[in-house]
Amino acid sequence: MTMLPPELSPSAPTRSINAISYVLVAAMIAAVLWLHLLPAAIAGFLVYALARKLEARLRERSRLSQRAKATAVICVSVIAALILAGLGIGIGRLVEHGHGLEGMLTRIADVLDNVRESLPAAVVAYVPQSVTELRVQLVQMIKEHGHQVSTLGIDGLRASALMLVGLILGTMVAWSDTLDPEHHKPLAAALVNRLSRLTDAFEAVVFAQVKISALNTALAAIYLLGALPLFGQHVPYSKSLILLTFVAGLIPVAGNLISNTAIVVMSVTASLELAVASLIFLVVVHKLEYFVNARIIGSRIDARAWELILALIVMEALFGVGGVIAAPVVYAYMKRELTDAGLIG
Repeated sequence: MTMLPPELSPSAPTRSINAISYVLVAAMIAAVLWLHLLPAAIAGFLVYALARKLEARLRERSRLSQRAKATAVICVSVIAALILAGLGIGIGRLVEHGHGLEGMLTRIADVLDNVRESLPAAVVAYVPQSVTELRVQLVQMIKEHGHQVSTLGIDGLRASALMLVGLILGTMVAWSDTLDPEHHKPLAAALVNRLSRLTDAFEAVVFAQVKISALNTALAAIYLLGALPLFGQHVPYSKSLILLTFVAGLIPVAGNLISNTAIVVMSVTASLELAVASLIFLVVVHKLEYFVNARIIGSRIDARAWELILALIVMEALFGVGGVIAAPVVYAYMKRELTDAGLIG
């Protein structure tokens, strides 16, 4: 029997198509990170994953099986809309007179004298003496760093708009009828398989991140509502800070930094000693964050702790904070592809 050369064997076209699909998905991931489109990607994948999971649960019930997709997509869309509305209301209350930023500013001003008494003489000169001086310094800082402040505001609006677009796209994809890969052309079928595995990796990481956020929130609650009251200390807005810890904790690593900063800032308004204690506590928690992330997420994607820590470091060096957030998903996807290809395992 005459053997066909490798380039004419039946598996050669399949290998070429798979190679093209790998390149396209890798280019997509790199483009999302380089173009700072991660908020849209996360929102879209989240809506799609939740809708798909809810649809599968509803199909298990015979009475709802016929309307499972519509019910799932509508429920997830409504919840997403409520979350966006809640964020808008929260931002509104944050800038509302007498609350949020204004209340925090007043609180800081009320304890300026006590803080000045606790500081060394060399540092006292840098601490405002009154509310008026504090406001003047804040205004001056905004003038000096106006570009950075405006850029931060624009970036926040851009991220919010991208999240809204991602939610809409995720809803549209979840609503559409997904054909079986066998009914697609070869390249389309390969891309569907690649994206399906990427979605599975996203689901595994997200649900693991919920556990991590719950753990961080529990530690913050123990510290703010349990340990500090035993020593007669209290951090203002403790309950709001606990809620912020859970919401921000859904963002890998970076979210912990956000909540930690808020807790330390509010601790300063109580006393310098409390601020130092909060800083020490939160530094320890943050240092453990890498290992907690690696441990919990690693158990969901069958990866060792050192593998994920290395992935976090490499992705942070390549893409910054966005790389840190995306690292667990990207690594889980890459490992799944290599395992299914029989290259590792």
